[in-house]
Amino acid sequence: MIKIQKAIASHVAGIAKVCTEGYWATYGETHSKEYIKRVVQEFYNHDRILDEVTEESRSWGGYFVAIENDEVIGAGGGGMIGDTSGEIFVLYIDPSRRNEGIGSMLLDVITTQQKQYNAAEQWVSVQKGNDKGIPFYEARGFQLEHEQAGYGNGGNDAYISLRYCRPL
Repeated sequence: MIKIQKAIASHVAGIAKVCTEGYWATYGETHSKEYIKRVVQEFYNHDRILDEVTEESRSWGGYFVAIENDEVIGAGGGGMIGDTSGEIFVLYIDPSRRNEGIGSMLLDVITTQQKQYNAAEQWVSVQKGNDKGIPFYEARGFQLEHEQAGYGNGGNDAYISLRYCRPL
């Protein structure tokens, strides 16, 4: 049985594994290896995740994890970016466990948390060409608002981030 809960320090390695494998599975065909390595090293390293598991605020609600048989099979988190605007910052599932409803369960708990902070809308950035994330978010009522330069672009990178929003 899959259980969704707030992440604790013992989940750090599992979060790093799921997010790293999910990122590679999502962008391995569309982004340079250098770009992926740079993003993974910045966001999914042990020290950063440990800080993000132990520190919680309005702007970062902490990680939530999907656990099955004491193993992290999904991880996500978000925070408030304005008085009534929440955002999903990260949401990854073990690539072998897609289409089981795990992402929806994580999105639901993050959304519930943001509603407690009076979120009336929810944002997410999805890289252009992300054929896993785009249909997921669109199926849950997110609508494309605009495009912008992708986070983490450096040097000759020209990746585009799609900004989606939905009312809560």
